Formats: sequence, C-alpha cells, structure tokens
Amino acid sequence: MDLNALALFAKVAETLSFSEASRRLNIPVSTVSRKIAELEDQLGVRLLERSTRSLRLTDVGEDVLDHARVSADTMEAVTSLVSNTVEDVKGVVRLSAPPSISDSLLVPIVSAFQAKYPDVKVRVMITNRLVDPIAEGIDIVLRVGRLQDSRLVVRKLLTYRHQLVAAPEYIKKHGMPSVPDELAQHRLLAFSFWTPERSWTFVNGSERRKLTIEPHLQMNDYAGQAEALLALGGIGDLPPIVLPHLMREGRLVEVMPEWTFRPLDLSLVHLGKKHMPRPIRLFKQMAVEMAPKLFPELPC
Repeated sequence: MDLNALALFAKVAETLSFSEASRRLNIPVSTVSRKIAELEDQLGVRLLERSTRSLRLTDVGEDVLDHARVSADTMEAVTSLVSNTVEDVKGVVRLSAPPSISDSLLVPIVSAFQAKYPDVKVRVMITNRLVDPIAEGIDIVLRVGRLQDSRLVVRKLLTYRHQLVAAPEYIKKHGMPSVPDELAQHRLLAFSFWTPERSWTFVNGSERRKLTIEPHLQMNDYAGQAEALLALGGIGDLPPIVLPHLMREGRLVEVMPEWTFRPLDLSLVHLGKKHMPRPIRLFKQMAVEMAPKLFPELPC
C-alpha cells in the first residue's frame, strides 16, 4: 500500500478540503484528488463522501483514518530525523500572534532566527481572534492566557501583569487616584472585544475589587491605545511588552501601583507531535531563549 496516499488521506481528513490539503502540502490539487481516488480503488471502499460544497468521512473512512494518521506520523518522523542530519536548515515556519507585540517581541526573534537560518521562510499572521492551529495549518501560535485543548503543547515564554498607566501631564492636571473607585472620576481607555460590559479586577494583598467601567475610548489594539493615552490623555491598562519604551522614558507612568491586575502567561502553542520538523523546533528554541532576555524585568 502507498504510504504517501495514506498520509495524503490523513491531511484531507484533517482539513476536509482537497484544496486546503494541497496548500499545506504544497502539491497540486489534482495530485491529491488522484491519490485519494487510487487509494479508494485499491481498498475497494469509499473513504470520503464528496459534494459540491463539502467533504465527509464515511464510516470506513473514520476507521481507516486512525491508521492513516500513524502512517503520516511515521513519515513525518523519518523526514524530521533525516532533515536533522542535514547541515542546511530549510523549510517554512507559520506563526500567529496577537497585535501590538510585533515590534517589541516578534520582529526581534524572527530577525535573529532568519539571520541564523536564512533559508527558512517565515509566514506571520497577526490577529486578535483565537487561532486553531490544527484547522488553519499554523505551526506555532503565540497566545495569552490558559489553554484547554489537550491536543496542543504549551510552552510559557513570559509571565507579566498589565499596568494601569497614564501620561504624567494628565496626572498633574487631574490628580493621581489612590483607590479603584476614584477611577470613575477620570477619562478611561480600555481594550475591548466589543463586549457589552467592561470591567477591571484589582488585587491589593488579600483585598480584591472588581470595577465596572464605561470607557471613553475602547479599541482592540493596545499600541493604538497607548498612543491615544499620549495624545488625548486618560488612564488605561497596558501590557508591559507593548511599546515598553514609553514606560522606560517616563512618557507613561503607572497609576495605583499598589492595586494590580492578575498575572498572565504569554505562551507558544503548537501541535503535540513527538517529532517536530527542525525549522519549527529551532524557532521554538530561539523564542524560549530570547523572550526573557528581551524583557528581563516584567511586573508580575
């Protein structure tokens, strides 16, 4: 039996699309379709139900898929082991990351990686939405917060807490709040996914206080929010890895430092495969090494 055909079938079953499987494997759609048809002829069964708009696995296809995945994993493992013996590192690394950290975190890591491995191409998708690396063919996802999907592997890069910040000029004119309730008297800016209710939760020792706010400005981009704090004035929350020079230079200062937000993790997320292609493994290794050096002192 053609192991390549089984591996192709596993990819088609994963994406439920001949064209998407073709794109991820970088082979013509016609080849994918022909190989699947030949596999079905060889087995004498229908593995996929085809319509003009969708694909669906047959009952037999579901059973064959388990074995096809083993075949695909075996082929990938052999390819990975062979590639690890080759001096030149080549391939493609597909990344996804949230906005606002491209200049401070992502670009330095990608630049250092491509300087060391110039033959590896990097594809980056910047988005606020939760990316499904399995469905969308992404090798590594940078994600903030906890992960529930047991199929994925998580490697923590950084731990930090957001800071409540403002421009010194605004504080000088409007005063420094000392407790969360006083924030209602100020112009507030907040990150938002267009949720109807917006709140901040603060902790001060054993005391916890949740404050429902009505921001004067909401946007789903922290870099833009930081610029608005400088241009328009106000108080807003900001991750310390977004435009960190603004805090270093004193253009923004922390407000109510004794009342803090809860810590968050920024992690690398990838498929839980035993044998990872060498370019992806090397990128992960470099990111894990570089991220703490880029941000050696983060508020936690």
